[in-house]
Amino acid sequence: MVPTAHGRSVSLGRLEQVASHDSSDDTPITKPPPASWASLPHKDQLAILAFSRLVDFFQMAALQTYMVHQLKSFDPSLPDSAISHQAGVLQGSFTATQIVTAVLWGRVADAPWCGRKRVLMVGLIGTAVSCIGVGFSQTFLQAATWRMLGGAINGTIGAARTMVAETVDKRFHSRAFLLLPLAFNVANILGPILSGILVEPVVSYPNLFGPGGIFGGSDGVQWMEDYPYAMPNLLCAILLIVESVFVHFFLRETLASLRNNRLQPPSLIELSKRVIARLTSQSPPKYTLIDNSQSHGLLSGMDGDTMEMSPVVNSNKEKPFTGKRQQVLPFHRIWTSNVLWVLFSIAVFDFHMGAFSSLWIVFLSTDRPEPQVMTRFAKRSNPFLFSGGLAFEPAAIGFALAVLGIVGLFLQLSIYPWANGRFGLMRCFRYSLFLFPLAYVLAPYLSLLPSPTPAPSPATGFWVWLGISLILTLQVSARTFALPASIILLNNSSPHPSVLATIHGVGQSVSSTFRTVGPIAAGYWYGVGLEKGMVGVAWWVVAAVSLVGCFASFWVRNGTGHEILLPGEEPPETSER
Repeated sequence: MVPTAHGRSVSLGRLEQVASHDSSDDTPITKPPPASWASLPHKDQLAILAFSRLVDFFQMAALQTYMVHQLKSFDPSLPDSAISHQAGVLQGSFTATQIVTAVLWGRVADAPWCGRKRVLMVGLIGTAVSCIGVGFSQTFLQAATWRMLGGAINGTIGAARTMVAETVDKRFHSRAFLLLPLAFNVANILGPILSGILVEPVVSYPNLFGPGGIFGGSDGVQWMEDYPYAMPNLLCAILLIVESVFVHFFLRETLASLRNNRLQPPSLIELSKRVIARLTSQSPPKYTLIDNSQSHGLLSGMDGDTMEMSPVVNSNKEKPFTGKRQQVLPFHRIWTSNVLWVLFSIAVFDFHMGAFSSLWIVFLSTDRPEPQVMTRFAKRSNPFLFSGGLAFEPAAIGFALAVLGIVGLFLQLSIYPWANGRFGLMRCFRYSLFLFPLAYVLAPYLSLLPSPTPAPSPATGFWVWLGISLILTLQVSARTFALPASIILLNNSSPHPSVLATIHGVGQSVSSTFRTVGPIAAGYWYGVGLEKGMVGVAWWVVAAVSLVGCFASFWVRNGTGHEILLPGEEPPETSER
């Protein structure tokens, strides 16, 4: 910082900008090239952050595949209406404790004594422990308790999002934040498929784990028989632990007060370069004594009152930490109108997303309607009085969930970058939301599609899978645009950089609240609908809620991330968004 005639300090970068404009008015101002995947900086750091979200999403997607069947194994006498309620509670129990702890983890991530990296690592390890507990649970209460413990210690969402925002410049955010939904979709492909393969291994692979099998011995692998849903949970725990090791050794802290810590580990790229240099080195390093004439200070030979400043080169590297304590915006001042509207939009979004996740699994697992029910429906004029699901087994549920991830991955890699660049963030966000209610209104009618297999066998055939593909295409298309946009909007709504992790923590708390309420409410509505012979009740109520979010989005705006200036601060330089 250099003092000016008015007593204010101006950064060297700003002085260089002013000098360049004063020296030549004819010099054209070059705009930075548009962000692309090739120009995205710090790819190794972003890859670690994306993988941290992938393994976290993986354990959620894996649970959804076998959740209903594990609950039925706890008490086979329970009806489908009770199982649907338990499924909503089990799915919501993970996010229930995050309602309280997410804000606390956000404050801890903003604190210089901890930082973002440690919060991320603790969340990964704690979630791994909870996965092991769920896998070896024998009652609904045990499983719900372990899920609550995992949610309480999991502050990974806010920490990862904050680190992505601080790792790259703002013009790269549209690409960098897209990595998180991409990780979500990859997890939605791999999680259901792998967990569907690993559930009930003794029954699925008797030649390997059953009596007389290669690993089974004379009686089979006893612990696999006693805990048929432990294997997918152990896989989740292993992935989470492996990622926590990568975070510990290779991820760099991004909190301003800690980022210049000398003890930070090298990045993957730097470590690779060091190893290659060491392996290809032909001779050991040589050392020579420094002559006394070379031992003067860095500024020796310069006049006391003058200093020539070298041109400042714009780079993607982070700004050095000056040692001055950063001013922090008080907690009571973060609640701007835009923050509140963004949080409301996120609340509605996560409510119906959580409700859909729960309803979709339960609906696929619900017994199909009997032939006489189908006959009565055909004779009625009321198109809403029908009941039943598709009676899918875990393997088919896993495949149906994988379709959701495949469609999302394709859309995010092909259509999203073009549409976001062509129409802009806000228009894509607002208009994509209207696809949600359409998907939810049509979803229950899948049970009425013709199938070559009679009830109570699982539904199958061309029309069933065509209908599933249509519903998932609508829902995933909307989510493809809405999810990354909501992350960016929350990030940009932060009124000051000093509370960025806190804002993400508040966002995660709001998200957790409504991801908890959504499945529980939807499970209750679904159970009531089954008892009344009207399976679509829950779907149509959720559609109405999602419609509220469509209209609320028109009050949301894309912020700057620094709308409140503390004493001594200058307005941030505007950048293209």
